[in-house]
Amino acid sequence: MMDEKDRDSLIAYRLQQACDTIELAKFLVSCEKLAIAVNRIYYGMYYALTALALENKFETSKHGQLIGWFNKAYIASKKIDSKYGKILRNAFQNRTKGDCDAFVDFYKDDVEVMLSEMVIFIEEIKYILNE
Repeated sequence: MMDEKDRDSLIAYRLQQACDTIELAKFLVSCEKLAIAVNRIYYGMYYALTALALENKFETSKHGQLIGWFNKAYIASKKIDSKYGKILRNAFQNRTKGDCDAFVDFYKDDVEVMLSEMVIFIEEIKYILNE
């Protein structure tokens, strides 16, 4: 069982990881490393979502369970706009496609949209955590 101080430290760490990942994803897009950027875009959101889950004392190592928890606790309950559920789902699907499928190409314009959605998603999670 994690004590409050450890939990707060881990939440802060995950949020910092999310913010650092924004910068990394921007760099990868600028270098045309689009599949890797798509991976980092998802993981930036994942780190922020992990912080939110920790704040709510929900812990899992499974991405699907974390996304399911978020959809139930925040999207279905209308605590957050449903667009954030779509952003997360699309990022997860694109990351899976980019990591697991062969010969996947992403277009820079599409990845730039994903990147801007990632920033919006992480900002929203930070806002919720600071309420």
